[in-house]
Amino acid sequence: MKRYIYERAEWPDLDYDERLLQKPLTELHHALGKLFGKLDALGFDVQEELQLSAVSEDVMTSSEIEGEFLNRSSVKSSVARKLGMEFAEMEEFPADHYTDGVVEMALDATLNYNAPLTSDRLFSWHSMLFPSGRSGLRKITVGAYRTDDMRIVSGAVGKERIHYVAPPPERVQYEMDRFLNWVEAKQDIDTYIKAGLSQCLFESIHPFDDGNGRIGRAIADLLLARAENNSKRYYSLSEQFLKERKLYYSELEAFQSYNGDAGRWLVWFLTSLTGAVNRSEEKIEASKQKAMLFDKWKSIAMSERQVTMINRLLGGFDGMLTAKKWAQLCKCSHDTALRDIDDLIAKGALKRGTAGGRSTSYELIL
Repeated sequence: MKRYIYERAEWPDLDYDERLLQKPLTELHHALGKLFGKLDALGFDVQEELQLSAVSEDVMTSSEIEGEFLNRSSVKSSVARKLGMEFAEMEEFPADHYTDGVVEMALDATLNYNAPLTSDRLFSWHSMLFPSGRSGLRKITVGAYRTDDMRIVSGAVGKERIHYVAPPPERVQYEMDRFLNWVEAKQDIDTYIKAGLSQCLFESIHPFDDGNGRIGRAIADLLLARAENNSKRYYSLSEQFLKERKLYYSELEAFQSYNGDAGRWLVWFLTSLTGAVNRSEEKIEASKQKAMLFDKWKSIAMSERQVTMINRLLGGFDGMLTAKKWAQLCKCSHDTALRDIDDLIAKGALKRGTAGGRSTSYELIL
C-alpha cells in the first residue's frame, strides 16, 4: 500500500543534504544580485511598471495552473488600483468581485509580509478566493479547514489515478497549528529554502476543500518577500511554475510520496526560482527598450489614443494591429483609427506590414 510523507515518523521534520543546495542557492543569489542591481539603475516609472506586470502575471498564472483563466487587463486594473498606480485601461476593464479577491490575497501576502501568518489570515485568503462559497458548481466550506477526506485524482471515471491522499480531516487542525508555528519560528535556515519547504508542507496538508495550490504559492511568495525584506515583487514564481506545469505537479507528487528527504523538491524549487528571476531580467531589458523608444518619440506630438496604443504594442499585443482593432480598442470610428495610424506612420513610429487590402496590418518601428 502506498505511503505518503505525513505518515512517516520524521514528519514534518524533513531531512535534506545542504551540500546539494549550495549550487542552486549560489546561482539564485547571483541572479537576484543582478536583478536588483539592474532595478536600482532604472527610474521610478519603469520600476513601477515592472512591479505592476510581475504582480499581475503572478495572479494570472497562479490561477491558470489550476485551470482558471483571468482577463489580463482586468487583473492589471485591479492591481494598479490597489497599489495606487496609473493604468491606461483601468476604466475600460474594471475588475469584477472575484478578480479583486484573488488580487487582494496576492497583495496581502507580499505587502504585509511581516504580519504573522495565522489561521484567521489563511481563512481570509480562502474567502477572497471563493466569495460565492462555491468552486464552480460545487458548494464548498469557505473560510475554514476541510471536514472531509481529500484525494488528488486524475483520469476518467472508472480509470482514475490517485496521485495523493491528504491527511484525514481530524488531523488538519493539529497539522496546521504545527505548520503555522514553524513558519513564524526563528530558525537557522535560509529563508529561500524555508519558502520552498513551506509550499510543499502546506500543500501536503491540503487543509482546504479547494484553493490549496494558490494559497500554497501565496505562502511561498510571503516568505520570499521576507527573504528580501521587500514588499515589491519584480518576478513571478507562478509564471515559472506554469511554464513547467507538468514537472511542477510531478515534483510535488514525488515529494508527497517520498521517504522524508526534501532535497529533490528544494533543488527543483530553487532552480525554478532562479528561472523566474532570470525571466524578470529579460523583461527589464524589454522595459528599457520601451523607455528608449519613448525617449526617441517624446518630441512627437501624440494623442491620448496614440500613446495608449503604442503602450499596448510595446507591452505585448495579441495578433496583428489593424485599423479595425484600433477602432475597437479605442472606441472610435474606423476613419478616426486610420487617421491616427497614418499620422504615426508619417511621424516614423509605425509602418505598414507586407500584406495589403483588408489584411493591412501595422507594426512599430523599433
